[in-house]
Amino acid sequence: MTPRHGGKILADQLAIQGVKRVFSVPGESFLAALDGLYDSGIQNVVCRQEGGAAMMAEAHGKLTGAPGVVFVTRGPGATNASSGIHVAMQDSTPMVVFVGQIDIAHRDREAFQEVDYKRLFSPLAKWVAEVDTTERLPEYIARAFQMAQSGRPGPVVLALPENMLSAVATVPDRPKVRVATQTATNRDAHLIAKALSKAERPLVVVGGSGWSAQAQQDLHRFAAAWDVPVSVPFRRQDYMDNRHDNYAGDLSVGMNPALAKRLEDADCLLVLGARLGDIMTNGYTLLDPAAHGTRILHVHNDPDEPGHIYAPDLAVAADSASMVAQLASLTAPRQPIWTEWRAQARAAYLAWQTPKETPGPVKMEQIVKGLSATLDDNAILTNGAGNYAAFLHRYFQYKAMHTQLAPTSGSMGYGFPASIAAKLAHPDREVICFAGDGCFQMTCNEMSTAVQHGAAVIVLVVNNGKYGTIRMHQEKTYPARVSGTQIANPDFAALARSYGGWGATVTRTKDFEAAFAEAKAAGTLAVIELQLDDEVLSTALSVSETRALGQRSP
Repeated sequence: MTPRHGGKILADQLAIQGVKRVFSVPGESFLAALDGLYDSGIQNVVCRQEGGAAMMAEAHGKLTGAPGVVFVTRGPGATNASSGIHVAMQDSTPMVVFVGQIDIAHRDREAFQEVDYKRLFSPLAKWVAEVDTTERLPEYIARAFQMAQSGRPGPVVLALPENMLSAVATVPDRPKVRVATQTATNRDAHLIAKALSKAERPLVVVGGSGWSAQAQQDLHRFAAAWDVPVSVPFRRQDYMDNRHDNYAGDLSVGMNPALAKRLEDADCLLVLGARLGDIMTNGYTLLDPAAHGTRILHVHNDPDEPGHIYAPDLAVAADSASMVAQLASLTAPRQPIWTEWRAQARAAYLAWQTPKETPGPVKMEQIVKGLSATLDDNAILTNGAGNYAAFLHRYFQYKAMHTQLAPTSGSMGYGFPASIAAKLAHPDREVICFAGDGCFQMTCNEMSTAVQHGAAVIVLVVNNGKYGTIRMHQEKTYPARVSGTQIANPDFAALARSYGGWGATVTRTKDFEAAFAEAKAAGTLAVIELQLDDEVLSTALSVSETRALGQRSP
């Protein structure tokens, strides 16, 4: 063993854990870690703000299944990163966050940028620790990677005092972690199948983390053999090919009213990996936690999740992908009894796909439908939060696994950093980011990150001059009293060009196809600004229609 400073020990341990890329904003608090990364072979993607860096790391974890890694400095750097950590927690994404910390000798003096990270991040992360001893770095890092990936995956935060990182120690490395998994058994699958077969109106809900392309194929086989309708929670639409006859849509914000009714009418829910919560139950109104009368079969890799809110009739602690594989291997009923129920669910989904015309010369419904029909099946689409995303969720049909990157936590600003991480991970695939004008401006400074690291993403900035989601709620609740929701915007195409990218502005739907072709050909960061009519608000209602609805409400 050779003496190494803490930063070198850390970098060597990351390499052992299989880390190929980290995201960071540099700080003097972890100079030794930066030095360790220098000749480690690990790519350090330097970002412009810690929130964007954390979101890139989260997207990397969501896309690859391996923990995304981010380095941020103490104090404001750490607090900036908290937005991305919150995304990882609510989205069950494996992530390891390294935070620079003050010298141990200066604790409890309110030293420069001093923060108690255990208190700060405990509600936002699975585990938070501070490494005081250089010799214990391999132990803590191995545990961080194990915790981030086990059970219900999530973010782990390690604070690194600068004197600990710069100190030299002689210590052996830890081996690559082996994460314990709970694999579904044939007996588990038979119990699920027996309970499911008693239903008259079943609905399968698939979500959570740990899914793969193979799991998607197993789901297709199971759904077809048993002829059951399958739905997904908010922003998990790529878990099943949306063209499959058994796909019934997403239980999400602004969901298809017919699917909401189907959830209410179902007498049995088979929940595979998803958490039964707020969004998919429309604020717990579609499924009353106290008295719902629905038989619930809940499979989740965290044994604490089934029963967290809704009492299950059957609970299985197991990896969802292994359960789907087991179910797909079972012999289905000779004559499925749910054919009509499933066909109705599919018909309702297809009817919801029929575009509802929006005001103005730029029609988002047409643009999204066109992209759905022409993009490669493995193209990756990203988005943050805002009413603009509803057009993507409603009208785009996802075909392959790991093609949707969007925050189930509803975080604005996520889509653009996520697209950069996706393009760096898969430079050979098309990566398209949808962002509202407000959403994009929360992280648009990362355009220089994209250009610096060669992430040739295409960003569609949906510009309606307002925080659309909040304006929608405002018009419903306080009609015609517009306050705090109008925003002034730059020339987004010119902004992209100033960063060294390519930009164009589209004011008519018919001009979009040519602009998109030029963006692809540019071979660099490309931004297409879509200028929407001021009346455009959501997929269902215009500003005037929403206001009229609010004025009629008591």
